[in-house]
Amino acid sequence: MLEEILGLVRKHEDWRVKGCLNLIPSENVMSPAVRSLLCSDLGHRYTSTDRFYMGTKFVDKIELYGEKLAEEVFEAETADLRPLSGHIANWIFLSTWASSHDKVLCVSADDGGYPGVWKEGLTSLLGLQVVGFPFSKRRMNIEANEAAELVRREKPKIVIFGASLFLFPHPVQEVTEAASEVGATVGYDGSHVLGLIAGKTFQQPLKEGACILYGSTHKSFFGPQGGIIVADKQHGESVKKRLFPMFVDNAHWNRIAALTLALAEMKAFGKRYAEQVVRNAQTLAKVLYDDGFPVMCPEQGFTQSHQVLLDYGGYKQGMKIARELERANIIADCGVRLGACEVTRRGMRESEMEKIAEFIKRQVADKEKPERMRKEVMKLVQEFQQVEYCFDA
Repeated sequence: MLEEILGLVRKHEDWRVKGCLNLIPSENVMSPAVRSLLCSDLGHRYTSTDRFYMGTKFVDKIELYGEKLAEEVFEAETADLRPLSGHIANWIFLSTWASSHDKVLCVSADDGGYPGVWKEGLTSLLGLQVVGFPFSKRRMNIEANEAAELVRREKPKIVIFGASLFLFPHPVQEVTEAASEVGATVGYDGSHVLGLIAGKTFQQPLKEGACILYGSTHKSFFGPQGGIIVADKQHGESVKKRLFPMFVDNAHWNRIAALTLALAEMKAFGKRYAEQVVRNAQTLAKVLYDDGFPVMCPEQGFTQSHQVLLDYGGYKQGMKIARELERANIIADCGVRLGACEVTRRGMRESEMEKIAEFIKRQVADKEKPERMRKEVMKLVQEFQQVEYCFDA
């Protein structure tokens, strides 16, 4: 039994780490130092804000250190590292500033918004009414003027920016004035673009009018899987008062230690990393477009984030393309969203993006034999096994 379980993990790592190009935009890779903290003794321990548990003096210092780093990285007045995921951070935000039957304005799941807050997600669980932003699928963005008019007409209690298909900065500043007029609380789900925000390469939601920024810490941000909330003082303190024990009990302190070190890496290396991520995504998009692939938003330069979006008209055809790519050890989702975050963290740059685009063309368009393609993909992957934009361990 032991060998079977360990063997499955080894097989996964031999395949996904040593043999595959990972282009899933919701995944990234931690540095060896960050990853090692997940295996520390902290993974066995508890603490709580009411000081019920003894023996936590170093755990408490780690948490405070991490909060301070998060405040610096995101230029926020408060920070909380305890949310266990971006989804739970969404839940905390909605539950803190909305009550049953209140209206929530966000990007519709049909337009690439996060399904977890749409009609069958958290808004349904909490008894909230959800309204979709006016949205241009051609530009893959919120229609700012129409959105401001909608806010004044519908008077939502909460406005949420952010999406799962996230190519361009959202018009936070343009809509915030209207939100303020009707007393709406403005949040920004930065799950996908958190690393680009930290690297000062996408947009700065807290400076543009959002009261609270939250999200996942393992997508364009290169930390462990989990969540984070940063905010102004007023909204941040409201979160801290409610978070324990309503939303989080044991916050997984090995994760928080790992996130703290990832925040330190982001502070030191985040700008170079984020700028390279965007350059890589734009290069990959352009080469694919020039090769005849249906890359969205060419008139806007394709993307300003870590994502490249191919328009195959729906999930069914997207799954077919993703399966074709997997046969060549190129891992994508059924979106077909292609992400440049993990390959960038492994040191790849524009020339490698051109090579990856060539692989995709040969596999999807030219229908080359996957056996040959896999060998070439694995050869490239083997050249980029080290993690960059981190401290020397």
